[in-house]
Amino acid sequence: MLMASNDRKYKRSRSYLASFKHAFCGIKTTLKEERNMKIHVTAAFLVLLFATLFQVSKVEWLILLLCVGLVLALETLNTAIERTIDTITTEFLPEAKKAKDAAAGAVLIMATISAIIGLTIFIPYFWQLFHL
Repeated sequence: MLMASNDRKYKRSRSYLASFKHAFCGIKTTLKEERNMKIHVTAAFLVLLFATLFQVSKVEWLILLLCVGLVLALETLNTAIERTIDTITTEFLPEAKKAKDAAAGAVLIMATISAIIGLTIFIPYFWQLFHL
C-alpha cells in the first residue's frame, strides 16, 4: 500500500540542488561501502587510462564511457535493491534472495559485456604496441 505524502519520513527534495546532493551522497556511500563498486571503479580508471594512452577514436571513447557508466549505474542500483530488501526483512525469504540475485546478475551481465567490448577495442592497440 502506498503511503500518503504526509506519512513519509523523508520529504521530497524541494530543489534540484538538494536532489543532486542526495544523488552524490548515494554514489559516495556506494563507493565507500561496497567492495564490488571499488573493483568497478578501479577497472573504469584503468579503461579510461588506456583509452587516453592509446588515443582511441571518438566512437571508441563513447562506447567505453557508455559501458563504464552502465556498469557503475547498475552496481549502484544493485546496492539500492539489496539495501532495500535488507531493510524490509531480516529473515531469509526465497523471493528476496531471487530479487537480490537478479540484481547482481544484471551487473554481472553488463560487466561481462563491457569486458568483451573493452578487450575488442584494446587488443589491437596492445598488439600494435608489442609487435612493431
